[in-house]
This record gives sequence, C-alpha cells and structure tokens, in this order.
Amino acid sequence: MMTINDIQSKTLTDLFEKYPFLPVFFEEHTLDLKESLDIKLIDYLNFLDEEEEQENRAMNKTQVLESMCIYIDQMLEFLGEDEDDGVRSITLLPGTNKSGEAEMFETLSIKKSEIVCIVGPTGSGKSRLLADIEWVAQKDTPTSRSVLINGEAGDKKWRLNSGNKLVAQLSQNMNFVMDLTVYEFIELHAQSRLVEDVERVINKIFEQANDLAGEKFELTTPITSLSGGQSRALMIADTAILSKSPIILIDEIENAGIDRKRALDLLVGEEKIVLMATHDPILALMGDKRIVIKNGGIHKVIETSEEERKLLGDLERMDAVVQNMRTRLRQGEIIKKEDIGF
Repeated sequence: MMTINDIQSKTLTDLFEKYPFLPVFFEEHTLDLKESLDIKLIDYLNFLDEEEEQENRAMNKTQVLESMCIYIDQMLEFLGEDEDDGVRSITLLPGTNKSGEAEMFETLSIKKSEIVCIVGPTGSGKSRLLADIEWVAQKDTPTSRSVLINGEAGDKKWRLNSGNKLVAQLSQNMNFVMDLTVYEFIELHAQSRLVEDVERVINKIFEQANDLAGEKFELTTPITSLSGGQSRALMIADTAILSKSPIILIDEIENAGIDRKRALDLLVGEEKIVLMATHDPILALMGDKRIVIKNGGIHKVIETSEEERKLLGDLERMDAVVQNMRTRLRQGEIIKKEDIGF
C-alpha cells in the first residue's frame, strides 16, 4: 500500500516519471501544474492556499495526499503492476543435469543492474535455464531447479499474469512484418503502456537506437526496411525504456552490428538484470559473472576476475582495430599493414 511518506518528499518530476498517469489526478483535482516541476510534492502543496483548497476541492493537504496514494494504488493494480513487488534479485537453487547429476553450484543470486553471461555449446541447456527463470521453477521442471524472487519463492502471478513477465527476450533474428514506420511502432508500444508524454519517449528511444546502430535511420523509415543491426538497436532501446520485464535476455548480441558496450550500458542504466548468451570473449568479460552450461546443467559459475578485466582492455583495443577495418572496407578503402597498429 502506498503511504504519504512514500510520495511527499519526492519531486513532481520524479513522481510523474515513475507514475506517468499521475498528471490526470492533478487535472481532476484542479491542481495547477504551471509552476516548475522540480519541487517536492509537500512543498508544492504548502504553496496552495488552505482556504482555496477547502473551497475548490473540499480537501486539505493531508486529504489530497491520502487521495493520491489511493489513486496510485488503484492505477498500479489496474495496470497489472505492484509497487511492492519490484524484482530486486533472482536466486537460482541447483537441480540436476541431463544425467541426473547435481549441478555444480550452491546458490546463484543476480541483482538489478548486473550482467551475467551464459556460455556453453549449442544444445547444452541455455534455453532450459531461461525457461526455468521465466516459469519461476519450484522443482517442477526437468532440471528440478528452484528460482527465488527477492529471496523468496516466486508468486504464481509471475507464471500466470502476462502483465508480469519476468523475462523479455531479444532473439538473434528480429524480422518485422508489421506495416509501420519506426515512429508508429514506438508510438503503439508507448500508448499500450499508458505513457503520458508519448512524444518524449518516442524521441528518447529513437535517439538511443540510432546511438547503438552502425547505420542511422529515420523515424519515417518503415520497420520492414530496417537492417538486422538497426532492428536489434531499435528493440534494445525500446525494451530498455518501455519494457516492464526486469530481466532481459540477449542472444548473441555480437552478431547484431551494433555498439555492444553502449547497448549493455543502456540496459544496466535502466536497472535491468541482463542475461546474455554469447561466444564473444569481450562480452563475456564485460559481465559480472558467467554461467557455464554443460549437459543440460550449470557446470560452474565464474566471477570475472581483476586479471580478466585488465585483459578486457587489450581485447577492446584489438576489437577497435577490427571494427575500423570493417568500416574502411565498406567505404572501399585499401587495408595496409601499418593500419593494424600491432
């Protein structure tokens, strides 16, 4: 339940960003929003004339705050969200591999803004791990794993309510079939989320997507005309900013033709848990830890060491040379030995 203490110290800007439906409450209660929004809610209400409050709204400050709390709770319930049910962490408890042998770890906890890489041969069980997390497994899947949400057994709503999907997947192949422009595609998603300032969100997603893409595109570009890299960039930006799913799975982002580091920074900055299936050593070392899958089970969990992080710098410099060579090849230039630099 929302309380007055939860909201009165926050600025109007923060409240409107967190609860995009809240301006409607202000409008319905004749609360003037012409002043700066960078002001705490309680200070804003203190500026209101008590007599005018009573006369125009039949409410005093406390009643306005109480009514606002009720309104937020009701809207969150209507939207299928719960303020108290945010996913701060997921914890995996071991099960068994395909041979019935115990998995080689005790517990694995992953927190918001962490990047965890999943590595292993094709068919080793990476998809099964994701499915267990999506289903909030309670020893009732082929692996007999258990998944905890915020340290506790997951509520059934994560299984049954489509509005509470734990995992948003960004697959390797992003093929659009809808006859929409980039603008219309983002607008449709923003409106489905009841976003208040749709234009601001559209522009934010568009700018972030173009920042990730190797080749720029326009808001008027048909999404069916986007290249593979452009499509992946658009979906990463859209998922980071609009998706309510707290966990993002990316499959082989190294093949997407986008700025990989910026993509991860964007997702982590939006406080997502990022699970990334990859064979790219640069991406693997960017993660906080990596899960090694063998024979359908978790074989080991490796924390990224300081030595590996130092090696990451060398790998990134090598990768920058390769990326530069690709750009020059596309532009029809001749590659020379001195261009390599090592």
